[in-house]
Amino acid sequence: MEVSQSSVAVSRPIIMPRRPRLRWSTVLLHSILIFFCLIVLIPLAWVFLLSVKSLPDAYTGTFWPQQFDFSHYGYVFNAVPTLIQNMSNSIVVTLSTVFLTSVCAVLAGYALVHLRLRGRSIVLSLLVGSLFFPSRLISLIAIFEIQNEIGLINTLPGLILPYVTLNLATSILIMRGMFEQISFEIVDAANIDGCSSWQTFWHVMLPLVKNGLVVLVMVNFVTAWGEYLLAYTLTNDQGVRTMPVVLASAFGGLGAWAWPRIAAVYIMVITPGIIVFAFAQRWYMKGLLEGALKF
Repeated sequence: MEVSQSSVAVSRPIIMPRRPRLRWSTVLLHSILIFFCLIVLIPLAWVFLLSVKSLPDAYTGTFWPQQFDFSHYGYVFNAVPTLIQNMSNSIVVTLSTVFLTSVCAVLAGYALVHLRLRGRSIVLSLLVGSLFFPSRLISLIAIFEIQNEIGLINTLPGLILPYVTLNLATSILIMRGMFEQISFEIVDAANIDGCSSWQTFWHVMLPLVKNGLVVLVMVNFVTAWGEYLLAYTLTNDQGVRTMPVVLASAFGGLGAWAWPRIAAVYIMVITPGIIVFAFAQRWYMKGLLEGALKF
């Protein structure tokens, strides 16, 4: 009697895939990362929850509010009539600084790496040497005197120009590190194809350093948005000042504020930076991995 092969069920043992062993080094690495993330996130969460606590609840020392009170944000706008103008000042100064610094840094970084310039090593040495001096402190009086002579005190251009100047050396070195990662053969191939220096820069080089450009924008954004010393020195009109100066004024110059109201101002100051980094962090990390901070 013949039995068809299809009618016979052949039992085979089912082999379960082995789970990879959990290494203690992996556990330790993730624990360290989580620990440092908590160091950053817990204070931010505490400040945000403090800004929505009621005044009696704010002085109990509890982490979670017993009663949510969002009226502190309205109090800030009422107590500081120029707050919207101060926020717009910060936005205008920061975006202008980022744009001007990025344009100058990208052009200078490309020229220092891929153009044959005389004295290139001297310029590079001066840029690196300038990083070892506290420029904001030693040049503060000179900046004030120059701005006063040309009538830029209490003006937004009077803030933008020093911001660009003081961030320019670091920005150029960042873009120089990015352009050094690009092979010289690419530039030679573009020249053989008939591209001019500008065409090579715009159509070939700039798309290759877009992640480094994100790093440059982020570094200048954080520096310009949080700058306090120059903003306080070069402005004495409340309507022209930026948000960091308003935040510092909340501790004394604007009166004795309760802690939840100060926390509300703090949240207003840091929120734009967090939003920008949340959208750009993907390209920011790629830029770091590609060598944007390799001086």
